[in-house]
Amino acid sequence: MKTNNINKRILYCLTMVLVISAGCKKDFLEPKPLSFYSPENSMVDIPGFNAALAACAKNLRDEYYGDGAPIISENIFSEVAVEGTTDKTGPAQNMDILIKPDAQLNHVDYNRIGWYWTQEYIGIRLANTVISRVGGVKTIPDSAKNIILGKAYFFRSFDYYRLVNQFGDVPCPMKELTGPKVDFATVKREVILARMKQDLEFAVKYVPWITDKGDVNRGAVYHLLTKVNLALGLFDDAIASANAVINSGYFRLMTSRFGVDAGVAAKNVTWDLHRPENKSLPTNTEGLFLVTDRFGDVGAYSGGMSIMRQAVPWYGGGQIITPDQKNGVATTQGVEIDNFSYYGRGIGRCRLTPYSTVYIWDDVNDLRHDSTSGNWMYMENLRYNDPALKKANNPYYGQRLRLYNGNSLLVKNGDTIRYWYPWPHYKLFVADQENNPMRGGHSDWYVFRLAETYLLRAEAYLWKGDAASATADINTIRTRAKCAPYTSAQVNLGTVLDERARELYWEEPRKTEITRMAYIFAKTGTPYNGKTYTSASFSTANFFYDRVLEKNDFYRKNIMTVHSDMYKMSPYHILWPVPQDAINANTNGRINQNQGYTGFELNVPPLDKIPE
Repeated sequence: MKTNNINKRILYCLTMVLVISAGCKKDFLEPKPLSFYSPENSMVDIPGFNAALAACAKNLRDEYYGDGAPIISENIFSEVAVEGTTDKTGPAQNMDILIKPDAQLNHVDYNRIGWYWTQEYIGIRLANTVISRVGGVKTIPDSAKNIILGKAYFFRSFDYYRLVNQFGDVPCPMKELTGPKVDFATVKREVILARMKQDLEFAVKYVPWITDKGDVNRGAVYHLLTKVNLALGLFDDAIASANAVINSGYFRLMTSRFGVDAGVAAKNVTWDLHRPENKSLPTNTEGLFLVTDRFGDVGAYSGGMSIMRQAVPWYGGGQIITPDQKNGVATTQGVEIDNFSYYGRGIGRCRLTPYSTVYIWDDVNDLRHDSTSGNWMYMENLRYNDPALKKANNPYYGQRLRLYNGNSLLVKNGDTIRYWYPWPHYKLFVADQENNPMRGGHSDWYVFRLAETYLLRAEAYLWKGDAASATADINTIRTRAKCAPYTSAQVNLGTVLDERARELYWEEPRKTEITRMAYIFAKTGTPYNGKTYTSASFSTANFFYDRVLEKNDFYRKNIMTVHSDMYKMSPYHILWPVPQDAINANTNGRINQNQGYTGFELNVPPLDKIPE
């Protein structure tokens, strides 16, 4: 009964939030009677506030789950991946044409930019409600209030950190909104970050080191503070906040076998670390903050992660043929050689680039790229399994797939973008109890992991010119994966991004982090490949664009899909467009548009102070 009541409170907390971009819709203006679970009735005790905080976590969780998960948009605006849907126009491939303020910005078949704008402000509004109300509840002791407040500050800071590195200068409401508001103003990014730093420095004093899995702990707060410190260019502060996590004694990297498959000799710690059953184990000391999703739980994401559907090639749709021109791969699950049960039925929506599959792998012993143990998969590891081949005594039945027969491609229409590429099986394999063929079921998921803390500290050291300390941190991650350590001469800021790509795929918000680094390059004038950047030309010449084009073959070469759509990106895509409906709804104020998009010419100077 207690669990059901908490879940009802969580569901209410999510549904009661008004989205900024919908502020002028009539249904939001109509008065509604208070329900039993309105803030006045639910946020009156510790369980009520905890339910609101759990709703914040659920809102954050949805980035990784479902068909066309929003995290795909973070990946395709980077070097690591592109939108692999090649049979129609609409998916975000030619960004110049498709990424506009009034375009479709929140649809699984297009992109999820609008999802981030909407959901991050939902999270902010919910956190603001907690922050505004907890101080006035006299029955909660101050010690408990400070913990609740610290956790709410974490969630609000998380959303603002993402917003300012996705959209730049943005509106910054800091109080509970009890009705429609249509006079928002844009606030400078640095002003917002400075306030988030202040809030997080309060939170680290009170949020406990040890909490339930899926709840906020002090390590997660320090980790986020490290990101904010980096974003502000405060590198000594970033090192100090990373040190607080690494040296706390509460967290450590997992370097030994553990969990559900610990007794399987062919596997290794990289595999163990990413088993769904292992992420929330008490023995797993690496996870700083994760979101939870278990099959059968109330509030579980409908259908699960769908991660294999999103990121595994579409090898099972009748596109792979044998050298003698027969259909090679079964399109159903449950056949004798059952590829779908091992690897899922992918559709290649999030297509890894050669940077991710080839260029960054510089050590043959790297466990994260090891196909012998099954961590890494190549198409050639799959087998021709169409039952019709066996029935016809076809000699290719059971043989491994091959891409060429002489000079002829064995993929229909020659489409190797969507149908043929390798992938990190250890990351993407999530057994599916609901879907047949498997799409990728329910799993807890890492949001912050100690491995990233080391890489954040390495980055801070490099900004300060301390290559030796940075190298030591990067090597801590590399040697865990059985790679040879780097020398200091081999390490630079690009090396950090490479190691992040090896370690944090589908965990880190890749576009957010590269944009954050681009701001630092512009602020400090630090050269990259002999080129320097300035804040004045941020949207026309920046590290983000140069890095993506340097490493992502699709955007650099303007590769065409079989549908004749071009992969193309421009420097101004460093910042996403503010959805036009959000600007239009703000009838009594001005929300600025980013440079490169229609409406930029109407901007007014952003505020250098947060309206209170």
